[in-house]
Amino acid sequence: MRIGLVIYGSLELVSGGFLYDRKLVNYLQRQGDEVQVVALPWRNYLRHLGDNFSTRLLRRLEDDCLDVLLQDELNHPSLFYLNRRLRRRIKYPLIAIVHHMRSSELRPAWQNRFYAWVEKQYLTTLDGFIFNSHTTRQAMYQMGINLSLRPYIVAQPGGDQFRVSITEAEIARRCALPGPLRLIFLGNVIPRKGLHTLLEAMKRLPPEACTLTVIGSLDVDRAYSRAIQRTLRQESLEGRVQLCGYLEAAAVAQELKNHHVLVAPSSYEGFGIVYLEGMACGLPAIGSTAGAAGEIITPEVDGFLISPGDAPTLAECIQRLAQDREALLAMSLAARRRFLAQPTWDQTAEHIRAFLSNWRQSS
Repeated sequence: MRIGLVIYGSLELVSGGFLYDRKLVNYLQRQGDEVQVVALPWRNYLRHLGDNFSTRLLRRLEDDCLDVLLQDELNHPSLFYLNRRLRRRIKYPLIAIVHHMRSSELRPAWQNRFYAWVEKQYLTTLDGFIFNSHTTRQAMYQMGINLSLRPYIVAQPGGDQFRVSITEAEIARRCALPGPLRLIFLGNVIPRKGLHTLLEAMKRLPPEACTLTVIGSLDVDRAYSRAIQRTLRQESLEGRVQLCGYLEAAAVAQELKNHHVLVAPSSYEGFGIVYLEGMACGLPAIGSTAGAAGEIITPEVDGFLISPGDAPTLAECIQRLAQDREALLAMSLAARRRFLAQPTWDQTAEHIRAFLSNWRQSS
């Protein structure tokens, strides 16, 4: 197949959505498919809206040799009207990869009403959808998009990018080690990921209860990163919290194996790949009830779910695992089993490729 893919920036960008796109492209290329990536420049939302009137972009996407054009839904502001112009010139289908809806994120209601309007205009231009979670599919259904008229699949991400090998005996030894509970936060340091909520929870706990390692870029939202660093100084948390910034995959895998619990109390996750990546190392996960974390985490079995911003409950969950190492061990082993039940990245990409191939044959 000859497949196009529209993204912002580069496939090498570090986030769950770009990891998903990158894994899919790599798999398709290994199967002999030709993938043409159309990378639009990162700009602000209003400037992205101007892409809809770009003759150059329209001509770039007007390629009669394509079998299908995939579009990362993140690009919706650049394509919501351009797709209507494009459809008059092409024969191939337009399919969106939907990681999560921008209008599902936590922000003032008037902003989300505007984003929802633009997203809905975009989604009605498409022939089909690839969803990363049932939660994302449901969010689009609630927006009023009739999925009975358009083919779609739910293809959940894998959690095996680090290729971790760990035994139950190793997990048990780690849980039995004396000392504070070792927490790890994995994700870009941006407000949506909820690091401020985690620090607020740590303030409520005695210093000997836990430590925290933060792995993720500090450059995506520098103002927020500076605010986090001020909080560490003002609340005397610097000795308990280590900000590592971005790390390569091998280093991340080793850090995961050296910790007890993954905590990512995001205000919203379209899926939450990091929870699975922690579970691959036998780490119970603590996420929020907003978004798709509940498709991964079973509360009281392999982790906890808290309401977004609920620092007191988060502190209670951390304290419980710090004091009860038998409960920590039971949850750690359950987390590893949950990871093993998840499809691998190759299985997810194979599912997507079959969806595209069947569509091509039926057309």
